[in-house]
Amino acid sequence: MTRTADKNPTMIRQINVMRSAPGFAAVAILLAGQVGCSGGEAEIVETTGSVVALGPQDVTTVEMATMSSGIVLTGTLNPYLQVEVKAQVPGVVSALNAERGQAVPAGAVLARIEAQGITSQAAGARSGVAAGQANLALAQRQLESARTLYEAGAMSEIDFRMAQTQFEAAQAQLAASQAQAAGAAEQAGRTAVVSPISGQVSERSVSQGEAVDPGQTLFRVVNSGFLELEGQVPVDQATAVREGQAVVFTMDAYPGQELRGTVARVAPVADPSTRQVGVVMRLPNESGSLIGGLFATGRVITEAETQAMVVPTAALRGAGATNFVYVVENETIVRKPVTAGARDPIRGVVAITTGLRAGERVVITPGEITEGARVQNPAAQPAATTEGA
Repeated sequence: MTRTADKNPTMIRQINVMRSAPGFAAVAILLAGQVGCSGGEAEIVETTGSVVALGPQDVTTVEMATMSSGIVLTGTLNPYLQVEVKAQVPGVVSALNAERGQAVPAGAVLARIEAQGITSQAAGARSGVAAGQANLALAQRQLESARTLYEAGAMSEIDFRMAQTQFEAAQAQLAASQAQAAGAAEQAGRTAVVSPISGQVSERSVSQGEAVDPGQTLFRVVNSGFLELEGQVPVDQATAVREGQAVVFTMDAYPGQELRGTVARVAPVADPSTRQVGVVMRLPNESGSLIGGLFATGRVITEAETQAMVVPTAALRGAGATNFVYVVENETIVRKPVTAGARDPIRGVVAITTGLRAGERVVITPGEITEGARVQNPAAQPAATTEGA
């Protein structure tokens, strides 16, 4: 804005202008003192400063808190054993013995498939074995008689050798029949759909009377004695993770609770495409009170708990050596360089090792803030604090 001084070309005017609106405040300080180039008239030029309006939710107080540093994974907790039970023979489901949610032991028959062709083949193979056994018994008696006659000189050597050959052929025929019967019996045994593990039926995707094909999934059985959280961490962090380390789990479904588990496995090699290392965390669930499939966060405890000054992660700006925070001092925004320490992503806080003192008020609201801006209605008693974080 430009205004003209009427008579005195050297006059300097200072005009204070305040603009205000809900949720926003700005102060414009008008300074003038420069003579214009035409008409001998003085021009007063408006220079704009700034004011920020901060509520209690925008400021927090720096306080001491307990910090537990560690590597964090987030994802879905799954049962450590999951098996898809599939049909192995074609046929029609003739019986269902398990429903969703039912506990089953290993070897339990979940369903039966009616397959007449396969059961008939098994019955025929058993008959072949019986015939082979009878044929072998006959050949054995004939061989014994031939030996007696041969030793008495009443049978030629050629006839005796023929009896031996018939006996050996009967042995071979019986062995072939037994092998065929074993294969047919195994195939017939697959008409019984059996659970390979102890656990609970989590899914049943077939109904009685339904025709099924080999490879079709009929049931899903899970064992939730342990729940596992699987993820990847950068190589530089993976060096601090070892099998058996303690893990703290938190879940949105169980607010305020911390559950304890361990690191179950660490991949021996990094993924060549991501340069990250796979880590599996395990949470005991022997009582079965925890449900698989819930979203969880697991933190590997790599260092002992320490006391440190902490601020919400949202308050930390910049990166690395250029980290800084905005502090309210004498109702003015002051930028302070800080050194960030351990972070706790679960609680959303970061330790500040240098640059701040306990009791200072730090701005946590996001967005651009001008250093030196005046604070309008500063939060004298901040509602958002790091106490108990």
